[in-house]
Amino acid sequence: MTTRTSRSLEHPAREEIRLEGVLHAFSDPMRLRILRALAAEAEAEQSCSVFDLPVSKSTTTHHFRVLRESGVIHQIYRGTAKLNSLRRDDLDALFPGLLDSVLAAYAGQCARLGGEAHAAGAACED
Repeated sequence: MTTRTSRSLEHPAREEIRLEGVLHAFSDPMRLRILRALAAEAEAEQSCSVFDLPVSKSTTTHHFRVLRESGVIHQIYRGTAKLNSLRRDDLDALFPGLLDSVLAAYAGQCARLGGEAHAAGAACED
């Protein structure tokens, strides 16, 4: 059962998170960039506004929605800000090693592509 209150957003319960949804969320360079930033600050909730993505505001909103609806992140309102955190415990419990493997592969790709990363769509900047 998804959880939602009057000012909260829908999130799948742990048992509702599906591998294909998580893999889809990991399939976009901008979402990988968000994922890496959230993983680097594992204990912190980060506002959407701290992510300087080279896409429109509506596209940024779309990426966060995909991550939330797939169960990769948790979003909560604090005042008018939407704060984001990685659902590492849920992902590690359901798919052991997947998150760390994706993050390591992404870091390796960024290192391998170096200056070509942006042109190749890797979006490796922080």
